[in-house]
Amino acid sequence: MLDRFFELTARGTTVGREVRGGVTTFMAMAYIVLLNPLILAGATDVTGARLSIAQLTTSTALAAAVSTVLMAVVGNAPFGLAAGLGLNAVVAYQAAPFMTWAEAMGLVVLEGIVIIVLAVTGLRTLIMNAIPLALKHAISVGIGLFIALIGLVDAGFVGRGSGTPVQLGATGHLTGWPVAMFCFGLLLMIALYVRRTPGAILISIVVTAALCVLVNAVAKVPAGSWGVVTPRVPERLVAAPDFGLLGAFDLFGGFARAGVLTATVVLFTLVLSGLFDAMGTIIGVSDEAGLVDRQGQVPRLGRILTADGVAGVIGGVSSSSANTIFVESATGVGEGARTGLASVVTGALLALTLLFTPLAEVVPAAAAAPALVLVGALMMTQSRNVPWHDLDVAVPAFVTIALMPFTYSITNGVGAGVIVYTLVKAARGRYSEVPWLLWLVSLLFLCYFGIEVLEGVFG
Repeated sequence: MLDRFFELTARGTTVGREVRGGVTTFMAMAYIVLLNPLILAGATDVTGARLSIAQLTTSTALAAAVSTVLMAVVGNAPFGLAAGLGLNAVVAYQAAPFMTWAEAMGLVVLEGIVIIVLAVTGLRTLIMNAIPLALKHAISVGIGLFIALIGLVDAGFVGRGSGTPVQLGATGHLTGWPVAMFCFGLLLMIALYVRRTPGAILISIVVTAALCVLVNAVAKVPAGSWGVVTPRVPERLVAAPDFGLLGAFDLFGGFARAGVLTATVVLFTLVLSGLFDAMGTIIGVSDEAGLVDRQGQVPRLGRILTADGVAGVIGGVSSSSANTIFVESATGVGEGARTGLASVVTGALLALTLLFTPLAEVVPAAAAAPALVLVGALMMTQSRNVPWHDLDVAVPAFVTIALMPFTYSITNGVGAGVIVYTLVKAARGRYSEVPWLLWLVSLLFLCYFGIEVLEGVFG
């Protein structure tokens, strides 16, 4: 039954590989259950109110679990979904200062509805298919660099420099136990992976996490050195969930309180970021999983995009911010995940965190980040499919690849690449080679990059 429903044999996978992949994706993205509440609770709305961290933790886990299982059943894709880091920042620091939390979450619900309409009408699929194949491969490479940088930064291996934008470690040198544990985990993961050890990524995360718990207990590592999660044996295994934020949203109140222009700008930013962050992730992770056909199209794309839109609505209804496909899904793909069965496993584990939240506080970034670096390296292999001798696509591809890690945004990379591709074709007089949708997308991205100017002109 599992084979028929999830097409395991057709995609060359097994139940064991899907389970390992699903667990690995969970391990790589479980941090969001702790990080999202910290981001949202760190801001106040227009009335000065703050959201409860306990309630946000429950909402984040519940929304992520429901959204991920929905993707498994509807899209049959190995994608984990949860509150998007870029999207929650928009809600916390662009929406909340001008409206209440309930009104801000109402805009998140509207964002999901807009994305569903785009998916159901087929417009979102048309946009994705209008992007040139070479640029899709570049998106994969860019995401690889992006998630590798996320891993390096989260682990403290790379930090903000005093005289340079980035530097080695926090001081220009590698210091501290967390960085040492990250290096150990990465080297162990690479060694196991190149030896083709089954479960290499998952084994490395578990072993490194256990070692981190031991080191933290023996070496008395200073508080805060590990980042969001401090590895330690939890004082208790079970904690009761608090569903107080469920359903606390006001669909159109933000337009009345903040004004139509401000609310529309926030909604536009949410839609554009959610649309193209997910689009880039779908292309990149599907490409890595071997699910993209020769024309660069993803099977069941319409269903996947619809499920992603519904996840946005779920995020707003639960007050956890917009849910979207997580780029960390690539870690599960690296472990062998190819179908929605892996997402069922990921979703089930996310649901378990509702009761076992203390266990989510055991795995620090030092243990999980090596998976992002290794998978980033694996995704870099897609660069071989970019025709670097053809400047028409080589320059846009480079811009796409470079801007994702340099601006810490998938959307920025996709947008800049599309704009440059359209410009190059126009400059060479090859207007007919650019689909009309790509012209429209380029115009939208120009508005996205110039949103501050537009606010000044029309504000």
